[in-house]
Amino acid sequence: MGAPLAEPSDETLAAQAAAGDDHAFETIVERYQGRVYRLACRLTSDTEAPDVLQDTFLQVYRHLPEFRGESRLGTWIYRVATNVSLMRRRASARRPTESLEAFLPRFDEQGTHADTPERLTVASAVEARLDRETLARHARAAVARLPDLYREAFVLRDLEELPTAEVAAALGVTPATVRQRVHRARLMVRGYVQDVMERRGP
Repeated sequence: MGAPLAEPSDETLAAQAAAGDDHAFETIVERYQGRVYRLACRLTSDTEAPDVLQDTFLQVYRHLPEFRGESRLGTWIYRVATNVSLMRRRASARRPTESLEAFLPRFDEQGTHADTPERLTVASAVEARLDRETLARHARAAVARLPDLYREAFVLRDLEELPTAEVAAALGVTPATVRQRVHRARLMVRGYVQDVMERRGP
């Protein structure tokens, strides 16, 4: 009995699909539709994700001949999906009005953290005070309120767990910019969850 045939690489499939091989394109869709759908849910909503999924692969199909392999195929698809998601969100204008900027750490004129030591220790006890399901719900609410600039970087890096270099390639920015945006997003999400916990009380 012979060894099983190796699965074709993404690059091979991309070249075949660009040359008109519909089966190769269907294989690309099968490989990435789950990840694109999950990303769309995180960047838009569960109700809009199916349309984002469809629009993403329509864009991928149309522009595959332009794909030159300068980044990984998956990174390029993530970039297309991110752009489609953001365009749809801007068109629907259903974002929450509350900004998370207010939940960033505050510093006084001397550069010292303005929060009390007691308040600074609150975040470390989040999981002890909130059950995981409640924590996850509030974290999702926080992510939904992040400004687009930070949300896309945070979702790709921390939720999709892409390497920083791939996130940078997907967003068309430098790795340093990705790290800066993700750090700021983490602070906003943490501050929001911390505020929720404090309002809940002991």
